[in-house]
Amino acid sequence: MPINDQDNEHPEGATPVPPAYRRRRLAIPVISAAVALVIGVAGGASAVKMMRPAPEMAPLTPVAISAMPATSLVTIKGKVAEIYGNKFVLQDESGRALVETGRAGEDGDLVAKDEAVTVQGRFDDGFVHASYLVRQDGRTEALRPPKGPPNRRVADFDHRP
Repeated sequence: MPINDQDNEHPEGATPVPPAYRRRRLAIPVISAAVALVIGVAGGASAVKMMRPAPEMAPLTPVAISAMPATSLVTIKGKVAEIYGNKFVLQDESGRALVETGRAGEDGDLVAKDEAVTVQGRFDDGFVHASYLVRQDGRTEALRPPKGPPNRRVADFDHRP
């Protein structure tokens, strides 16, 4: 039997769709999904990097307690004068400073009275928030994960009488 052009026509007058066109139509959503995934991964990585605390490295040269700049990273060296739970008073020739050690010093046995130590941390709100404690023999203890200045409560900014 002879093949007629009319026999190859699809019902309702639709023209046949070549397989290459079908693959191309499928490739567009797949490529779009891949691009969206790459953008999502890059955006997520950027967000994690921005949310990660900045590394805190105090200067290695100790400064005199009386010369500590306000709200900055400092290294101070002296003798432990007094201990109050997780805080202690560090004294050098120029003055005294209250050092807060966080949870690491809650038992009060982190340092001993008259022990010579070097403290690295952030001086803010009138005392040093210690991040590292360096003992006389050179042993270093990390007291808290590195982070920026502590967050202040809204009530701290309310100075009304």
